[in-house]
Amino acid sequence: MTDDPAATPVGAGTWVVLPTYNEAENLEGIAAAILTALPGGTLLVVDDGSPDGTGDIADRMAAVNPRVRVRHRTAKQGLGRAYLDGFGVALDGGARVVVQMDADWSHDPAVLPELIAPVVDGDADLVIGSRYTRGGGVEDWGIIRRIISRGGSVFARTVLGLGPHDLTGGFKAWRGATLAAVPRDGVRAGGYVFQIEMTYRASRMGARVTEVPITFRDRRAGTSKMSRRIIVEALLVVIGLRIDELRGRGPARGGGARKA
Repeated sequence: MTDDPAATPVGAGTWVVLPTYNEAENLEGIAAAILTALPGGTLLVVDDGSPDGTGDIADRMAAVNPRVRVRHRTAKQGLGRAYLDGFGVALDGGARVVVQMDADWSHDPAVLPELIAPVVDGDADLVIGSRYTRGGGVEDWGIIRRIISRGGSVFARTVLGLGPHDLTGGFKAWRGATLAAVPRDGVRAGGYVFQIEMTYRASRMGARVTEVPITFRDRRAGTSKMSRRIIVEALLVVIGLRIDELRGRGPARGGGARKA
């Protein structure tokens, strides 16, 4: 991606899309850690009108740091919709690599250079920070949440015939050209199943998908956004994707996503 990699700061051309809703306790710290891990990167905060002032904090950071951008949305419309909006902003801004991650410290910013490396080196189009590949893991979760998370990935992997072991995680790095090629207008998922649907669509297009191990830690502050509705949505969307494919209405298969 550059003629002289040694002279280019880590993360040059990388945009980190960070959706927020009531993350005032976390935002300043996680933003500083992201910008430190990727000294050449850009942070895009996508705030869904947080009533706790998260958007105001983001604005103050952007006013003093040109590497911070803010996208304000008027209402909470779901994690997937926030990401889609942020992806569009990042791609319009010329992002060559787009990272998606949570703002609650469950995704370790220190892992960012390792996460983007396969994309930067040209070895992958989509990198998943994986809890369920060798070397990955989860901390601070009870047995029920572990079963739901791993079971969701196994279910989606089996029904959709996908290779990655962690399909429900949200710590990912995309090649910009690959993300731009995914038809985002057709994405139906508004919640955490968005992670499954985007990987599915990229895989069907021929994207090279790989996993790097991460340790997922429960949020430091605030409250979890997980709910029964999100779990039911995931099951229904995965089944719907498979039914559409069996009926010939699934995403087109091909190798277009690999183009630089």
